[in-house]
Amino acid sequence: MKQGAEIENPESRFFTLLLAAAKLPGVRIDRETYLRSALARHCSEDDIRRAVEETPAAAGIRAEVLDKAANDSIRYETAKVSALSAAAGIPGILALPATVPADTAQYVGHMLRISQKLAYLYSWPDLFSGEGDDVDDATKAVLTLFFGVMFGTKSANVAVGKVAGMMAEQVAKKLPQKALTHGVVYPLVKKVAGYLGVKMTTQSFATTVSKAIPLVGAAVSGSLTFATYLPMAKRLKKHLAGLPLAEPSHRVADGDVLDGEVVEEHESFSHPTAGELEKPQS
Repeated sequence: MKQGAEIENPESRFFTLLLAAAKLPGVRIDRETYLRSALARHCSEDDIRRAVEETPAAAGIRAEVLDKAANDSIRYETAKVSALSAAAGIPGILALPATVPADTAQYVGHMLRISQKLAYLYSWPDLFSGEGDDVDDATKAVLTLFFGVMFGTKSANVAVGKVAGMMAEQVAKKLPQKALTHGVVYPLVKKVAGYLGVKMTTQSFATTVSKAIPLVGAAVSGSLTFATYLPMAKRLKKHLAGLPLAEPSHRVADGDVLDGEVVEEHESFSHPTAGELEKPQS
């Protein structure tokens, strides 16, 4: 009984989907390789090297360069996920048990891909630097918040801004582990995960309906993906670009992760209510 309840829990359902998508081939973006590729046509080798070793902000990369690189990545990922979604819609209703989970997983996988790309452009640290398939809790938390921003939740916007503020203030090279895993931001991570678990179930239902008719379902599925993915990616880009972490000339120190005492300074941060959590942002 308890096991069934956990399966039905929206928060658990979302985390299960997130972790499964993170293990798919090609989902994890190598930070150095991506930054070198994205900035190659617009920046000097010295600036690129500094962007990789520190951050694009520390390298003083111009906002218009980052904007173009971000838009190029958004267009690429949107076209790719839409094409895959359309292809998955072709088999029709008889193949639904196989195609719908795969389509959902690849959709979330592409959300992870664009989240990483935008994060690296706007001076967030490497999110998948560890070895193996495991995703550490801080990375899982921050990706959850990025997804929340993409879906337009107010709490996610506030929490991502808070995490970025901590990192900018302390010129830290890594995510604030305590705040994200059992500190001031953690309650918001859980709330956002629960909200996304419900939201993605609704979205999966819409995708299922669109696949019920072969060929026509393929076109509808691809269009539905394009119509949802593109604005979500743009929403995340806008939010990350406006954070203090992305401001040019923000230097990154060689210091450790934010420690517990530093995080405690932020404990006055108020938690939005459940109603605020589900209020979408424009």
